[in-house]
Amino acid sequence: MVKMKIQTLVLGMVATNCYFLLNADTKEMILVDPADEVETIKDKVNAMEGRPVAVLLTHGHYDHILAADSVRKIYQIPVYIHELDERSLKDASLNLSKFWRSSFTMKADRLLKHGDELHLADFGVRVLHTPGHTVGSACYYFQEQKALMSGDTMFFRSYGRTDFPTSSMLDMKKSIRRLLQELPDDTIVYPGHEMSTTIAMEKKYNPLA
Repeated sequence: MVKMKIQTLVLGMVATNCYFLLNADTKEMILVDPADEVETIKDKVNAMEGRPVAVLLTHGHYDHILAADSVRKIYQIPVYIHELDERSLKDASLNLSKFWRSSFTMKADRLLKHGDELHLADFGVRVLHTPGHTVGSACYYFQEQKALMSGDTMFFRSYGRTDFPTSSMLDMKKSIRRLLQELPDDTIVYPGHEMSTTIAMEKKYNPLA
């Protein structure tokens, strides 16, 4: 098994988790949801001696994407997002930046679909489309490492808000239940905000289980 080291920074106005997924052997690194504060992100990459190869965005809300364009330019790496949230990146109303701070827009390099299998930093990554928080929300499942980057779909004993543009409570219920049914109990869930959890924990305590 390829050994993964995961570290987190809590960044930006609403305390968003930015994840640094490091291949311990090659030092290649995946950045998940570079939320803000690009200089702080650079310092963390340097401290971990990482070589970023990709940015994975779980969805298009401003608090998960504000440093993505800068990170892409610094490291010359592609940004990935589910195809249905491409709109959010390009529309400050949909990504909510218009209402919270100055408007921010950007473009992704690679658009994803449910079931896509990626190979990044020598890790196998499966794309799971999990609409609810946004129409194009996606989780990234690292089966070998038993890790799920859940964005704002699944939280510790909770789930993401469904009162934003393109949100759907019905879709959120379906997405949560599908994750709980399909993923192993010992999968560690790394959410977009606050503390990590497990699929076993969420089967017992998530209100949508």
